[in-house]
Amino acid sequence: MDRDGTLNVDRNYLSDPAQLELIPGVPVALRRLADAGFLLFIVTNQSGIGRGYYTLEDMQRVHERLCAELAAAGVRFERIYFAPEAPEAPSRGRKPSPQFLLDARDQFGVELGQSYMVGDKLIDVQCGQNAGVKRSVLVRTGYGASVERTERDKLCDVFVVDDLTAAADRILQEPGS
Repeated sequence: MDRDGTLNVDRNYLSDPAQLELIPGVPVALRRLADAGFLLFIVTNQSGIGRGYYTLEDMQRVHERLCAELAAAGVRFERIYFAPEAPEAPSRGRKPSPQFLLDARDQFGVELGQSYMVGDKLIDVQCGQNAGVKRSVLVRTGYGASVERTERDKLCDVFVVDDLTAAADRILQEPGS
């Protein structure tokens, strides 16, 4: 999963845990996926760190609050992968690089061909495609509706859905899920 615009309202360089707001339905959708046997991961670009807008510690506090809120709903992430570099800086895992998904494969035994990448930006979709996931899913929350309008030709073989609740519905309807 992407983070900003997918799980929580995109606050444009979210650095204050008090500003974290989950998108409606996210806890239940994640719980349904976990209950179906999916391991949950966050893969997020956090260029605000590399740009000097906030610190690594700020991001960690946001993640602590996110995880605490979701834990109350019985949801746990196996790991949060993040790329703190600015877009122009070299980065091992900055999306659309598939590196963090490959790391999850190697570290947790994730079968990428049976996995999904969910996000609200074209780079999220491309990250999943570059890793060879079963399907990338674009949610219309965050930037997703705009991406759907402007990048339609790049969304072949991508599920486009309203939000994470609809993404979970679609994923759980897939054969073999």
